[in-house]
Amino acid sequence: MNFVEYPVAIRVILVVFAGTFLIQMVYWWLVHARLIYHRPISSRIRKSPVSIVICAKNEEENLKNNLPMVLEQDYPDYEVIVVNDASTDKSDDVLRDLKKKYPQLRTSNIKENMHIRRGKKLALTIGIKAARHDWVLLTDADCIPAGVNWLATMQRSFGRKSGIVLGYGGYRRRRGLLNLVIRYDAFFIALQYFGYALSGVPYMGVGRNLAYRRELFFRNKGFANHYELASGDDDLFINEVAGKTATCVEIREESHTSSEPESSWKNWYYQKKRHLTTGPRYRFLTKLLLGTELLSRLLFYASLIILLSLQILLPWVAGIFLVRMLSTIVIIKLAMTRLNEKYLLLISPLLDVALPLAHIYMVFNNYIASKRARWS
Repeated sequence: MNFVEYPVAIRVILVVFAGTFLIQMVYWWLVHARLIYHRPISSRIRKSPVSIVICAKNEEENLKNNLPMVLEQDYPDYEVIVVNDASTDKSDDVLRDLKKKYPQLRTSNIKENMHIRRGKKLALTIGIKAARHDWVLLTDADCIPAGVNWLATMQRSFGRKSGIVLGYGGYRRRRGLLNLVIRYDAFFIALQYFGYALSGVPYMGVGRNLAYRRELFFRNKGFANHYELASGDDDLFINEVAGKTATCVEIREESHTSSEPESSWKNWYYQKKRHLTTGPRYRFLTKLLLGTELLSRLLFYASLIILLSLQILLPWVAGIFLVRMLSTIVIIKLAMTRLNEKYLLLISPLLDVALPLAHIYMVFNNYIASKRARWS
């Protein structure tokens, strides 16, 4: 049967299937694949002084286990500022002991005060204000650098014209399905924000491994435009300022950090819901690009299922699906190598569908919750 002989509804589905396939190929090969053939800066650059800023709230064990690696970087001139955000554990004692051993460690303490809106944004602002150097490098208390050359490798992208450097912050491998979901989610988000940055449209970074100029922070008035949100200290801030300065990408293995993943589905669910509250605040272009990719992906699978169930043009439909699947597998595999990730390839086809549906559900729940808050 020729295309024109099919009913109108079937022709529409066929057009949607073919159109979304083409859109997906554009995203995968022209955006996501940029990470694969990106070549980081190879020339030697003068090592600029750097201030590493870490916020910590009840992170006694993480500070004890992870902070020494940050403090033992092979780098000539840097300081580490830890902002202790009203911790009720023994974080203060751990920091006091570490300061005796590491003179480059400086600390700030936020006292419990019911009249001050606290949170990571306040702690970060205090830490960045205390920084003595032009470049600030952010990470979290539960993050551990790939090695003693983490700072030196991230700093290789600190140029005279650059104002932002995006690094990779992954999660440690643990047993179980949840760990695979968390690591793949972080990996795919990185694939997106690295790809867009390398395409000239940077839109976010992750606070687990992110650097920018102190002057840029204050010129933008810090987090003033979204201070009321619990999240957004990394993605919303970069979304606002990336157009005002050059953004660089650093993906060498020594520049990575790794964090401890959530251990329960409930905790991960609420963590993701909180992170997704920032999406509506993105620039229009960012929302358009991300939304088009997400919608085209879901429509591709929906039209695929309909065409397969109706057994229409099966060889062509199966061939197009196979081309897309092979394209994603090749790009994911090569990108995993660049980001030193393992054991995510087999689960990627399933999560290619499941994660967008889960994210849409979480965004819808956030929307309903915000409506209820306004009505109450």
